[in-house]
Amino acid sequence: MKQALRLTTLVLLVNLGGLAVAAAPQSGLDTKGADASVRPQDDLYRAANGRWQASTAIPADKSSYGAFVQLADLSDQRVRAIVEELAKKKSPAGSVEQKIGDYYASYMNTAAIDKAGLAPVHALLADLDAAQTREQLAAWMGRQMGVVDSPLQLAVEPDYKQPGINRLQAWQSGLGLPDRDYYLKTDDERLAKARAAYQSYLQFLATQAGEKDGAAAAARVIELEKRLAEQQWDKVALRDPVKLYNPMTPAELAQQAPGFAWEAFFTAAALPGLDRLSVAQPSYAIAAAKLLADAPLADVKLYLKLRTLDAFSGVLPAPLREASFAFHGTALSGAKAERPRWQKAVANLNGALGEAVGEVYVKRYFPAADKARMLDLVHNLMAAYKDSIDGLSWMTPATKAAAQEKLSKYAVKIGYPDTWRDYGPLQVKAGDAFGNVLRAAQFDWQRTAAKASKPVDRREWGMTPQTVNAYYNPMMNEIVFPAAILLPPFYSPKADDAVNYGAIGAVIGHEISHGFDDEGSQFDGDGALHNWWTEEDRKAFDAITAKLVAQYDAYEPIPGKHVNGKLTLGENIADLSGLQIAYKAYLRSLGGKPAPVIDGLSGPQRFFMGWAQVWRSKTREERQLQLLTVDPHSPTEFRANGAAVNHDGFHEAFKTKPGDKMYKPSAERIRLW
Repeated sequence: MKQALRLTTLVLLVNLGGLAVAAAPQSGLDTKGADASVRPQDDLYRAANGRWQASTAIPADKSSYGAFVQLADLSDQRVRAIVEELAKKKSPAGSVEQKIGDYYASYMNTAAIDKAGLAPVHALLADLDAAQTREQLAAWMGRQMGVVDSPLQLAVEPDYKQPGINRLQAWQSGLGLPDRDYYLKTDDERLAKARAAYQSYLQFLATQAGEKDGAAAAARVIELEKRLAEQQWDKVALRDPVKLYNPMTPAELAQQAPGFAWEAFFTAAALPGLDRLSVAQPSYAIAAAKLLADAPLADVKLYLKLRTLDAFSGVLPAPLREASFAFHGTALSGAKAERPRWQKAVANLNGALGEAVGEVYVKRYFPAADKARMLDLVHNLMAAYKDSIDGLSWMTPATKAAAQEKLSKYAVKIGYPDTWRDYGPLQVKAGDAFGNVLRAAQFDWQRTAAKASKPVDRREWGMTPQTVNAYYNPMMNEIVFPAAILLPPFYSPKADDAVNYGAIGAVIGHEISHGFDDEGSQFDGDGALHNWWTEEDRKAFDAITAKLVAQYDAYEPIPGKHVNGKLTLGENIADLSGLQIAYKAYLRSLGGKPAPVIDGLSGPQRFFMGWAQVWRSKTREERQLQLLTVDPHSPTEFRANGAAVNHDGFHEAFKTKPGDKMYKPSAERIRLW
């Protein structure tokens, strides 16, 4: 329902997962989950996680499981405790407490949702049916911006070259399957299976919408989406900010992409009098405008009708909820059972009133001392990064100076925002699950649209405090760590420093490094898309990263399916560089003294075991296929081993030698930052 952040959230993870470490009293390592029969020199990931991997089953309601999912579950449980308390209270009308409690309670009341049937969605569909012209249809799409996905989606983010100003961005969208490849790779059996499941789902939705021939209706929608997919840019092309920055006026867009009522679209989307925007994929915008002009009006309306039913399936009667899960949950992700309703309610609430919930969350679960300790860790990592830049052998002094200037301008956000979002205008009604979801999406879009062409508020966050994740924003030149990720196995005040540096230290280093990956390095310290590199240094950087692309291209998580080294390059750079910087920071923390041996491991060995345990995860094949297609992160096993194999400290810690499976000659190791 909510517009996803793109370049602005070069996030650490996308729905990967894991089991939280049962912290041992001495080191913080989960020695019971390790496999002593596997040598780290042969497979660091399995040495750290082998017994856990063999004994852990993915829960029926999960598509993947591991440290991130377990922490996300813990966060959800904490939020549930907060909101169920509020749901039981009689809070003053219009208060944040009333809104949180009534939103959650209404979402949980499936009996009332089932009794209402499809009546709640009738007004939206009737409004769509009333559109008799292309201009009226464009206006309907504009009114539903942020509510119903359509071929043209809008977002607001800092202008790439004027990062102090928010700029509207038009982005390709509108596919019911995860990516264009699902439509275009017709010889792939796994993708064909997903397409067949989607066709069945659309047929069901069409029947619910009153279509007499559901199969024919589904075929019409699939064909329209396929035509959109044929024009969309692939995921690798979407990683080039230079190509994505195409500023123009609405009049220039209308001239370049005729056939679509752009003015009616923008006006209805609460953007009247828009001065400028950036069209991320111009060729797609041109093709989409032509398609929306040429396709039968009835087909476009049918497509939007089914997109609407899909968007609201969670608050529509049981048959729609069950069909949605059969497609999204089972066919695409491999889950065997639905998540508990309370957990879905929490996820939906976090999207609607996330910072209001987060304000209560941090008061209960994130003491000020934790924020102070994290700031210390970040400063240690930043100091290590500064030293590392000075020591680069492949970069000339001029570019080093520019890199240092950028690093010195990093902003750091820990735990929660200093200023909380105001939800005063959002109306939440008891017992109105559908209406609450609709109004929350409309409220969020109105808030977003109001920022277009206005100064950037640097106090804003792109994630809630209860989110288990982290991100770097290149236009803000900031690293952000929500409160919910600052827990074991990532960080524990009781854990050994080696393990903390290998876990949360590498996470911090990862996000710092995003400012210097293949995308982030194109932005300067003020967040502007600006080339601060010499031509010689950029060529040297590209030559090194090409080796990283080749390394990850060789990994094969599913038979016949390889990691896309170009798609995952930015995250692989951040993993490798983050691990290198965290290790340097750990050694600095020792002050020249030797680390003690704990659990039979030296300090450096514990560092790398801590790193590997963060990535313990199991993923169902359907979900893995989806991630390999759309996710810029490599599968977790290869994140753990792929970075370590290039790390001099790993080879020194475990005394690798020729014949070891993870041995890599020093001259062949990939070193960046």
